[in-house]
Amino acid sequence: MTHDHDLELRPNAAQTEAALNPPPGRNGGDLVVETLAGLGATTVFGLPGQHALGMFDALRRSDLRYVGLRVENNAGFAADAYGRITGEAAPLLLSTGPGALTSLAALQEARAASAPVLAISSQIPTAGLGGGRHGYLHELPDQAASFRGVVKSVHTVRTQSQIPSAIAEAWKSALTAPHGPVWVEIPQDVLLLATSLPVVTAVDATPEDLPPRVELTAVAADLLTRARRPAIIAGGGVVRADASGKLRQLAERLRAPVVTTFGGKGAFPWTHPLSLQSWLEDRHTTDFLEDADVLLVVGSGLGELSSNYHTFAPRGRVIQIEADLGKLESNHPALGIHADARLALQALLEAVGERTDPTAPERVRELLDKVRERIASQELTLEQDVLSAVRRALPKDAPSFWDMTILAYWAWSAFDAGAPNTMHSAQGAGGLGYGFPAALGAAAADPTRPVLAVSGDGGALYSVAELATARQYGLNVTWLIVDDGGYGILREYMTDAFGQATATELTRPDYVALAESFGVPGVRTSPETLEADLARALAAPGPSVVVLPAVLRMFAPTHLG
Repeated sequence: MTHDHDLELRPNAAQTEAALNPPPGRNGGDLVVETLAGLGATTVFGLPGQHALGMFDALRRSDLRYVGLRVENNAGFAADAYGRITGEAAPLLLSTGPGALTSLAALQEARAASAPVLAISSQIPTAGLGGGRHGYLHELPDQAASFRGVVKSVHTVRTQSQIPSAIAEAWKSALTAPHGPVWVEIPQDVLLLATSLPVVTAVDATPEDLPPRVELTAVAADLLTRARRPAIIAGGGVVRADASGKLRQLAERLRAPVVTTFGGKGAFPWTHPLSLQSWLEDRHTTDFLEDADVLLVVGSGLGELSSNYHTFAPRGRVIQIEADLGKLESNHPALGIHADARLALQALLEAVGERTDPTAPERVRELLDKVRERIASQELTLEQDVLSAVRRALPKDAPSFWDMTILAYWAWSAFDAGAPNTMHSAQGAGGLGYGFPAALGAAAADPTRPVLAVSGDGGALYSVAELATARQYGLNVTWLIVDDGGYGILREYMTDAFGQATATELTRPDYVALAESFGVPGVRTSPETLEADLARALAAPGPSVVVLPAVLRMFAPTHLG
């Protein structure tokens, strides 16, 4: 008996000819780039190194577009953003030892934010694997061990025939919910050795679905339908799963107010009558959520930032939908549903009844009025004016990438993201230097829209080398640098805690002159001219830098009692 799938596995005449007579001059690196192309990749990021030259030489024989950054960690941030914007696994090509290790902070952010990154690194020659000390350049006793606690999965290749399957397995891992970074390492000699293996064509690496269990969905739907004061917390899992539309449908059917976490910015319309926006670092919001008799948490682990620094203590029943098994009920007892947010929300939509609650929009308005009154009492007009100017200057659907800086901390709570999957920051792992290189990755993903990067002067110093990258590739990124002469938020923290700050003040360059030295237009602005200067820079093709000298302050925390 012949089955249809048997016929599909039989090569046609052209495929047979190509397999029997592969083109000459190929090496192990060609198997890497051929596999990536077969998986659907179009763009790769990275930095060449001695052990990885086989991969980089193969790039010129492929149709893959290469975007080379100047620091491996920045290349990782660019790949992270590319993965967030496209939903594809972003290839990141790295060299052994120092080059690989320099990417660790970026991969930690990708893991925390569930960004799909496919990191492929070289390794020392095969003869050196196994933990001995052979004295190879860049040698580590166990390079993969440095990544096991950071990425989703680690894949070590030892022969050329293993390359396509290892990369395909890693690709599948990166794109199976929860998304995340993965690590593949290939020895130098395997990459350089000439190969007679057939050209890699189509590769099947379909991610696995993560549907909710039916009995759990039934219980959750019953609780939500019968709830008197339901509320929803929407996290980054909603954005990663492209489930914002389903979230809105469910909230409207249940008449349930929705607050988004900082990682979930844009998951729910900012001005919707049921939108609590994202004021999670606010006691009024914490109290509102604690008062819900049924709280649906979708795509969030309710970690430190999402729980107002672990002061949140829900009194009602919690339902938690989470793709990352380790986050399920990790902070609060709940009806835990291990599932992809999109599939779980769809299942709930098919099972919940429609609620009527005319008081819900009124309760939302009352809460937001309380928040506004609290902020207004602190004389923070400059900060609010600056953030408003950024919002007016930035096109509604344009992506923005925010470094760990005071203006970003304001944006977490107070900025209207405009649309789903447009506002991103490094709040997952909290490292400096994310904003600008991530924006470059987003611009490479979609050159039709301008991209905004926001950094403080401290974070900007992590990324200045990438002005060369922006200029080389003509990427449409406008970089707003808020220059306050140091690590502004640490200055505040230390002054509040100890009465004075230490190690927070910085000597820094003239950022406008520095940008212009790279051939990138720069302008020094003021709070009064920021909107016009930023809008003009965003409208111009190619990269640009806007420098705002300003000392901004944070609003008072509410978690300290």
